[in-house]
Amino acid sequence: MFRQCRTVLRRLRDLSLQGRNPWRWNSSSAAQRALQYEAGQKIHGFTVQEVTSVPDLFLTAVKLTHDGTGAQYLHAARDDKNNLFSVQFRTTPMDSTGVPHILEHTVLCGSQKYPCRDPFFKMLNRSLSTFMNAFTASDYTMYPFSTQNAKDFQNLLSVYLDAVFFPCLREMDFWQEGWRLENENPQDPSSPVVFKGVVFNEMKGAFSNNEQVYAQHLQNKLLPDHTYSVVSGGEPLSIPDLTWEQLKEFHQTHYHPSNARFFTYGDLPLEQHLKQIHEEALVKFERTEPNTAVPPQTQWTNPREGHVTCSPDSMAPDPTRQNTVCVSYLLAENGFEEEQIEALLHKIEIQMKHQSTSFGLSLASYIASCWNHDGDPVKLLQISQHVSQFRQCLKDNPRYLEDKVQQYFKNNSHRLTLSMSPDDSYLEKQAQAEDSKLHQKTQSLTESQRQDIYKKGLELLSVQSATQDASCLPALKVTDIESTIQYTPVQISTAGCVPVQYCEQPTNGMVYFRALCSLNSLPEDLRDYVPLFCSVITKLGCGNMDYRQQAQRMELKTGGMSVTPQVLPDLEDLDVYEQGVLLSSSCLEKNLPEMLHLWTEVFNSPHFDDEERLKVLVMMAAQELANGISYSGHMYAMTHAARCLTPTADLQEAFTGMHQVKFMKRIAESPDLTHILRKLPRIKRHLLNPDYMRCAVNAAPQKVSDAAVQVERFVGDIGSNRKERRPVRPHITERVLDPHASPGSSQSQKLISEPHFKPCQMKTFFQLPFPVNFVSECVRTVPFMHKDYASLCILARMMSAKFLHGEIREKGGAYGGGAKMGAGGLFSFYSYRDPNSMATLSAFRGGVEWARSGKFSQQDIDEAKLSIFSAVDAPVAPSDKGLSRFLSGLTDEMRQQHRERLFAVTRLKIFLLSILFSRYLGFGQRTCGVAILGPENDIIKKDPSWVVK
Repeated sequence: MFRQCRTVLRRLRDLSLQGRNPWRWNSSSAAQRALQYEAGQKIHGFTVQEVTSVPDLFLTAVKLTHDGTGAQYLHAARDDKNNLFSVQFRTTPMDSTGVPHILEHTVLCGSQKYPCRDPFFKMLNRSLSTFMNAFTASDYTMYPFSTQNAKDFQNLLSVYLDAVFFPCLREMDFWQEGWRLENENPQDPSSPVVFKGVVFNEMKGAFSNNEQVYAQHLQNKLLPDHTYSVVSGGEPLSIPDLTWEQLKEFHQTHYHPSNARFFTYGDLPLEQHLKQIHEEALVKFERTEPNTAVPPQTQWTNPREGHVTCSPDSMAPDPTRQNTVCVSYLLAENGFEEEQIEALLHKIEIQMKHQSTSFGLSLASYIASCWNHDGDPVKLLQISQHVSQFRQCLKDNPRYLEDKVQQYFKNNSHRLTLSMSPDDSYLEKQAQAEDSKLHQKTQSLTESQRQDIYKKGLELLSVQSATQDASCLPALKVTDIESTIQYTPVQISTAGCVPVQYCEQPTNGMVYFRALCSLNSLPEDLRDYVPLFCSVITKLGCGNMDYRQQAQRMELKTGGMSVTPQVLPDLEDLDVYEQGVLLSSSCLEKNLPEMLHLWTEVFNSPHFDDEERLKVLVMMAAQELANGISYSGHMYAMTHAARCLTPTADLQEAFTGMHQVKFMKRIAESPDLTHILRKLPRIKRHLLNPDYMRCAVNAAPQKVSDAAVQVERFVGDIGSNRKERRPVRPHITERVLDPHASPGSSQSQKLISEPHFKPCQMKTFFQLPFPVNFVSECVRTVPFMHKDYASLCILARMMSAKFLHGEIREKGGAYGGGAKMGAGGLFSFYSYRDPNSMATLSAFRGGVEWARSGKFSQQDIDEAKLSIFSAVDAPVAPSDKGLSRFLSGLTDEMRQQHRERLFAVTRLKIFLLSILFSRYLGFGQRTCGVAILGPENDIIKKDPSWVVK
């Protein structure tokens, strides 16, 4: 079907050039059906402006304008069931109070048609959405969602339209989401008055990342004349200057259809979208002339300089503690090799052909900025035309690129050099500034005003604690969920001694190759170096190529080549796992021999002799790990909290957790890396070896046989170099990939079994230069195939929505928090950008008590099921079909069994399971781990049960 669609589109393109199109009325393709529309046609209050076929992306773009309000609309019709909607508004603040960001949060707290509190979060449990979120950029705010279910699309569209155009904007929602003055303990009027608020704490967390600090200052200083000179997300100390009245005024002037741009994508009919948007929202407005345009920045006549300070990052490699980051827009005279240009154009071709599961969201994000400034989004989609124009420019002027460099860089006087350096007293100064701001807000408060703050705090707490009636919200039912999965057939074969899984998919002219190489024979002293090895092995050069030539060849012939560590938990035993490294790459069908040859060179002749290059790669890897903490601190907290519970989690912490961050920091600060260079060949001999390696290929059906020939050749080429290695790990078991293969055959793989692993309790605190915390508590429970696993998944989701969200985010002011059940058998609680670590730990325990009390209904369970199934049934790209079977041995039959167990979960089952919490979730038991990443904590310092790092 997909191949036929491509053929039709190619024919369509050819015929459209001849001015005729015989399929306009009778094609079943979404892109073809959209070609029936004509410029000037009236549809439900909209007028069609333009209809354009975009064969590059297999879609038809329909541009419309709303007659009554002037709202702009773009529909991308494409054969994709993952339909997307987004509406964006040009939001151009003139101060750093964060008004567009706080408004983004507040409009989702209730609307005229759906006045319940937090309909956005409640809809997460009442739909099968594949994506729901909202974004605040520097100059626009976007509200996108996607779903594969037509009824769900209408439900979510109704909620989103009412939220953005008719929000309640209650003062209490502003207090909760934006900022407020409140007693530290809302129930104790004698406790200090402090700043609270979700966005206030979110932005404190955001600016704990030095990259974020630098990027924000760069934009503000480079474009100082208008909206880009302020912080649209909100500068923490400016947020308390925003009033509720200003928030409502900003909504009135910016959230109007005349200032809106609508985008829909997928295979659902356009007419239904237009009808619903017109009738439920736009018909209630009249056209205005929004004054939101951004004027051109005045061009500088002379270059400028600037400097910014930041916190010294204790986890980042910084031998001198005075690393300075500089940006200058001055480039030296340079040349562009033809092969470099072709590599970049090849990258564009790969990006067009690769099919992601979130293609609609990618399109919405891609066109957002251009469209926001009245650019033509349809022209932006016509990528091949731009490539052709670029080639013509190069043909007409061989120095075209050099001239552009001269124009925009060398001769450009609007140039900024910005430096940043760490300040040891940075955090202290930030805290003093916040104290000063708080003093400014509270010094003149009368006793009556303080009493009013106390009463408002109690009022908000009462509202947050009240049971919410969400019956006004639309919802799918569990019966709307498909009872069976779509099976993915795979073929298991061999290439030499190596098992190979082939999966035939409509990959749009691409081939996806993966290989998993076992780590079982690797000596223990090399284990911590595996992530470093993975990050550098494709970047040091190989064969007769140095690293520059290798990188260029990879860009010219592949869609990327990567190596990553893998720790795969067994599906039936928490003390069994598989460890390895995963090789991943993709290419155009014609380039498969070249791509596998590149892998052959990496296997047979990698370079390990360039210490200077290694130093650069090590510093980059260490810095990237450190930077990731402020963005994904909850993941680091969960990983570390779990390390004492299962051998899988212990190894995962070594490869990707705080252990690895600290390990890479030490290496990066080492003055001599020759000892690392000596270790890399040792690791290579154990890892890049066809013994206990297996491969997977996803390709179009007609290309599988060709791929098999190439994989056979690849295995033969690397097999000549292999050496026999004896496993050094004591306990080995076997996983059989093919149910018809016997243990010990070429289909079986080696796993590590550690039945003597002893789970223990561990509480670890990492003191970091952050003003907020990341908190996690993990509990060892059951593996994926256990009968209780499905119930625990639903319990985690229900506990998050019905208890933890209110306690951790609404009351506690953290940006997020909840519980999740992992495939490795770990039930994890977490919070994100959290000002109250100790209160959050109490909330985790409160969640357990809430579950034990049985204060939940079958409706609560059904809503949790919808949320779980939205993840279980998330679309899978053709490139990734069969991947879970290849990596973890998770067959379609196992997935179907898990699905049936999810359907079968009842209130009685959850209640009975909660009675057994002393077995699974018994806090204080030996199967519990805790980790906190955050600022100095006096309570923890005084508690000897904590390990402080």
